[in-house]
Amino acid sequence: MSLSDIDRELLQDCLERKPRAWEAFVDRFLGLVVHVINHTAQSRSIRLSVDDSEDLAAEVFLAIVNENFGVLRRFRGDASLATYLAVIARRVVVKELLRRKTNVSISELADSPYNPVDQNPPPDERLSDKDEIERLLDRLDSPEREVVRMFYVEGKSYQEISRQVGMPENTIGSTLSRAKDKLRRSPSGSGVH
Repeated sequence: MSLSDIDRELLQDCLERKPRAWEAFVDRFLGLVVHVINHTAQSRSIRLSVDDSEDLAAEVFLAIVNENFGVLRRFRGDASLATYLAVIARRVVVKELLRRKTNVSISELADSPYNPVDQNPPPDERLSDKDEIERLLDRLDSPEREVVRMFYVEGKSYQEISRQVGMPENTIGSTLSRAKDKLRRSPSGSGVH
């Protein structure tokens, strides 16, 4: 899909900083940005408050205006402006979600009440202490280690993990459960690898 005349004019008006152009741009694409935010968070099993969503939308629009509308200046018109902005918004949202995610201490991993079979884990069931994470991951076999790393460290959804490791999506939860059981049973001393 090519650039529509409306979007072409709106884009040009923004780049030329015409009065009310930015407000018209935000009005036109705010719904798209909010949709991308909600979809991205949902696919990562993260629940957002209204304030979180508004903050993320502000981050997306800030990324668009940074460097004198650098994002808009780099738009080549190979796709629709909406498609291009959806990609930009998703990148900003993923980066912000990973940066902002609330983390639990690593020592809580093995004793967490969260059951990984539940496909909607609370966002606070993620890990923060990188050294401790690496030490714990070294105790797991390769497939489990990858699944645990992707889920807890990278914040990937079951679907994303399934695609990347080639494991059926419905086995991701049980793999996480087995890994937690192994971690629970293994000695937790710092000398254990």
